[in-house]
Amino acid sequence: MKNQKMYEPDDKMISLIRDNYNLLQSLGSFGISLGFGDKTVSQVCEEQHVDTYTFLAVVNFTINGYRDFDDATCLSMPTLLQYLKASHDYFIGFQLPFIRKELVDALDDKDNLARLILKLYDEYARSITAHMKYEEKNVYPYVEALLQGKSVTDFEIDMYSKHHGQESNKLRELKSIIIKYLPSDGLHNNQLSATLYDIYNNEEWLSLHAQVEDEIFIPAVRRLEQKLKQSDVTAKISNMIGKNVEGTEALGEREKDVIVALVQGMTNKEIADHLCISVNTVITHRRNIARKLQIHSPAGLTIYAIVNNLVDISSVKL
Repeated sequence: MKNQKMYEPDDKMISLIRDNYNLLQSLGSFGISLGFGDKTVSQVCEEQHVDTYTFLAVVNFTINGYRDFDDATCLSMPTLLQYLKASHDYFIGFQLPFIRKELVDALDDKDNLARLILKLYDEYARSITAHMKYEEKNVYPYVEALLQGKSVTDFEIDMYSKHHGQESNKLRELKSIIIKYLPSDGLHNNQLSATLYDIYNNEEWLSLHAQVEDEIFIPAVRRLEQKLKQSDVTAKISNMIGKNVEGTEALGEREKDVIVALVQGMTNKEIADHLCISVNTVITHRRNIARKLQIHSPAGLTIYAIVNNLVDISSVKL
């Protein structure tokens, strides 16, 4: 049964474990070792180099489903990545092989149904492993690139689906077969019951893992993507200003006049009349402006004109 207390940095770490023993595995995934005595959550996290805010966000979410973080921007992406990667290592390297060994010990290897159960479990394990390996190969490197300020054009987090329905169906089928169709002697029945208990815990853990990805990790990645996009826009504007200062691809005076007229909303014909040139000359100037500045939109030209003091921002209709 879930403890409805919302844990805070000043709570003692031992209290979290006493109230929710299933947090023991989460501690390992965060890289927190036991032996912390009566220290508080914040003390333990600081000493073991774990972001306290992110740790409590995951803990309070997995225990009570608490989603309303005070400030989601405070979540530490490196801490989340460490947690998710370590969770994968635990699940693939320990949990899946451990349950398989339990099944082997509890089943009669001469029984055809028992062999089918192992086959079904192996299919489930392969499917889960493939899903997690996909994350490790594609999703996590993408997020690490974002953290380094690198723009990745062929992937974004919304392309990644976080559904585990097929795997859950296989696990439900496995549990159902064991419960319904495998009567056994007392010893094997006890072994199967213990294995079933671990399978149920496995299912609950996997569900919570997926929810942490859906409700905490993916929204945090979206914020990171948005931040990087905003930085890209700022960089492009700065680059545009820098080119002008350095005199690279400098505009002629007539081309500047054309930009000012365009920003004021004039058509090609109106610009031609205003500057006493032909429409074809206006078109040529516009083509040269686009080539030199690599700006093709009216909004882009307006920004250029403002930052380079060709027009006053108060005279521009925004």
